[in-house]
Amino acid sequence: MGSGVWAVGESKRLIPAAAVQAFRDGDEKKALTLLARARDTQAPGSAEWAYLERLCGLMLIHLQREVEGTFALERADPLLEAAGWPQPTLEDAELS
Repeated sequence: MGSGVWAVGESKRLIPAAAVQAFRDGDEKKALTLLARARDTQAPGSAEWAYLERLCGLMLIHLQREVEGTFALERADPLLEAAGWPQPTLEDAELS
């Protein structure tokens, strides 16, 4: 899709099913690893990268790594806003 306008269902394409399953199974560290790997396949600074970076940040906060998570949110949120994309929560991304 590129960094254009947000489309319904975009998160389904970006978020690995294995990350969702790992989170549901209680393996938050594995979910974080899978999200980070997915993020790293996207162009740095793109809306897709920012979407996954925000989810990584939320996962870090969930794992009580608040400082790292907050920095990830600070990197992601301005990019999402500029691209007109939503700022996902773990619930929005079906990770909770």
